[in-house]
Amino acid sequence: MKKLLFLSVILFMTVSSFGVYAQGSTKSKTPAVSYSSNVEVYYFHLTRRCMTCKAVEAEARKAIASLYPSQSKSKKISFVAVNLDNKASKALASRCKAEGQALLVIHGNKRIDLTDKAFLYAVNNPDKLKQELKKTIDPLLN
Repeated sequence: MKKLLFLSVILFMTVSSFGVYAQGSTKSKTPAVSYSSNVEVYYFHLTRRCMTCKAVEAEARKAIASLYPSQSKSKKISFVAVNLDNKASKALASRCKAEGQALLVIHGNKRIDLTDKAFLYAVNNPDKLKQELKKTIDPLLN
């Protein structure tokens, strides 16, 4: 019984420490990056891309166009695919703190990283990716 209690306490402490670490790391990934009052959606990618990488770009671009047609036309919301292998994109990637493939929503000093959700939903559930983009962008427009 003592062993079971001891293992339960160790397990609880281990799980709790992962939760604290995850919360702390999320906060540190939100630096100030942009000077524009517009909403900028960037998809940073490499030249060689898999099916999922291509789907992230296609589905995010399609979602922005369908959710915000007038704002896209007036450039209040923009979607830009950026090839990280091009030397010309290094400055933008640095400004946005994009170190690899990433889907980022940037507005003023806010930087929202949707990379994990984009790669999770782009192929098998693009409507969910569209919902995540809407949930992220709508509050920025008010």
